[in-house]
Amino acid sequence: MTNTDIINKFYSSFAARDAEGMVGCYADNITFEDPAFGPLHGDDAKNMWRMLLKSADVHVEWNNIQANGNTGSANWIATYTFSKTGRRVVNHVSASFVLENGKIVRHTDVFNIWKWSRQALGLPGMLLGWSPFLKNSIRKQALERLEKFSEK
Repeated sequence: MTNTDIINKFYSSFAARDAEGMVGCYADNITFEDPAFGPLHGDDAKNMWRMLLKSADVHVEWNNIQANGNTGSANWIATYTFSKTGRRVVNHVSASFVLENGKIVRHTDVFNIWKWSRQALGLPGMLLGWSPFLKNSIRKQALERLEKFSEK
C-alpha cells in the first residue's frame, strides 16, 4: 500500500464512521495535533477519533491527497453539528502527515479556530474566537471530554 493509499484509507474510514479503520492507519507512537486538542500522543490521539465519531453526525469530504517520500498532505472538510451548542459547522482543514513502515506517525491538522468558533459558538466565538482565553478554554474542554471518554 502506498502512502497515498494509506491517507485515502484514513479518510475513507472517516467518511464511513469507522474509527477503528482510521486508527489502524496510525502507528502506536502516533503524534496528532490540531488547534482544538493541541498535541496528542498514542492512545489519546486514537481515542480522540473514536470519541468524535461516536458523538458526531459528521460528513467528510477530502481531496488533493499528495505523498512524496515519507510525507503527505490532504485537504478535508468536516460538516457536523457541534454537540455543545447544536450549531452546524463546516470546517475546512489542511492536513499533513509523516509516514513510516506503512503507518502514519505524525498527523497535523490546521484550521482557522476563529472561523470554527464563530460557527460552533455563535456570538461568543465571533467576539472572542481570536483570543488566547477562548482558544485555551476550547482546548481545556476538548481535553476534558477526551479524558472522560478514555476512562470508560
